[in-house]
Amino acid sequence: MLIDTHCHLDFSVFDTDRSLVIQRAKSAGVFYFINIGATLESSAASCGLADTYPEVYASVGVHPHDANDFDSKAESQLRELAKKNKVIAIGETGLDYYRTLSNPDNQMQAFAKQIQLAKELDLPLVVHSRQAENEVVRILKTFMPVRAVIHCFSGDENFLKECLECGFYISYTCNLTYKKAQNLRQMLQLTPLDRLMLETDAPYLSPEGFRGKRNEPLQIKLLAEEASKIKDISFAELADKTTQNAKLFFGLQ
Repeated sequence: MLIDTHCHLDFSVFDTDRSLVIQRAKSAGVFYFINIGATLESSAASCGLADTYPEVYASVGVHPHDANDFDSKAESQLRELAKKNKVIAIGETGLDYYRTLSNPDNQMQAFAKQIQLAKELDLPLVVHSRQAENEVVRILKTFMPVRAVIHCFSGDENFLKECLECGFYISYTCNLTYKKAQNLRQMLQLTPLDRLMLETDAPYLSPEGFRGKRNEPLQIKLLAEEASKIKDISFAELADKTTQNAKLFFGLQ
């Protein structure tokens, strides 16, 4: 069994064949899908998918790209969404200083508010961090204890060490398979097996050999195969441990 801990099946690129995409993944051994909200609209859509498909669970949040619009009204709306059936996390939220589509101060404020919401509702947090590692750690530490996963990990060894010391989980995507992703492979080697999770971030980041095409949750099997080679363990052990980690983190049965 495998779990795609971060995908965006609500996106319009899946409108024509969403059910087939889910079925293909199930046939490949993927039995749970955590659909991640990035805006209020996509968070609501994520809740709708969770109601429609037994295998889908929802996370609700506002991505740092949309932090400029995260006011008190948006916060209230997000709180109501977070109380819906099968919502199991807050996010994705965090900081993105690579593209900086929202003002950094607004990003930090929206991030802090969503951390507070996660703690208030006793939900784990899905964290986006891109070229903002020091600030992400600093903000998270001010709210400790926090249950968090660093999604699509792209940091260095120091960031990895700090996250692990805080008790956070580390999630890797299919870009781990890229020919030039040696740094990511080194970070995976340093990530303890009991803190490791896998995701596709579909429709983004298709694995090597499929780049330029829409990513799908079924590709998490290729990611797990690559990760098992890097960790020098069997595919079965890698799949079992990452699945158990995801179940524990998200509270899945």
